[in-house]
Amino acid sequence: MLKEFREFAVRGNVVDMAVGIIIGAAFGAIVKSLVDDVIMPPIGLLLGNVDFSNLFFVLKEGSTAAPYATLALAKAAGAVTLNYGMLVNAVVSFIIVAFAVFILIRNINRLRKQEPAVPSEPAPTPEEILLLREIRDNLKK
Repeated sequence: MLKEFREFAVRGNVVDMAVGIIIGAAFGAIVKSLVDDVIMPPIGLLLGNVDFSNLFFVLKEGSTAAPYATLALAKAAGAVTLNYGMLVNAVVSFIIVAFAVFILIRNINRLRKQEPAVPSEPAPTPEEILLLREIRDNLKK
C-alpha cells in the first residue's frame, strides 16, 4: 500500500497539480492585495470616499449600541453584520483572477496552434505489396 501511494504521489500529474495549487495560492494573495490596496481605494474615492471593506448592515446590535463607524468596531462589539462590501471586494478579485486565467489559457492555446506538426514517416510497405510489385515488374520484362 505504501508503494502504491508513493507511485501515485510522484506521478507527474500529481506533482504538477501541487505546484499549480501553490502558485495559485500565491497568485491569490497578490490579487487580494491588488484589489484591496490598489484598485478599490480609487474606486471608493470616486464614489465619495467609500471604503468597500467597511460596507455592512447591522443585523443585530452588540454589547454597545449602533451605529458602528467600521466593521472592526461592530465585530468588537459583538454585533451580527452582513458584510456586503467584502462581497464586492471578492467579486472584483474573482474577475481579475478569471481574466488572468483566460489570458493564460488563450496564450497556451495560441502556442499549441503554432507548433509545427511533425510529419510522421510513412508506414513501411507490407511484404505482400513488395512481392506483388516484384511479380508485376518481372511480368513486364
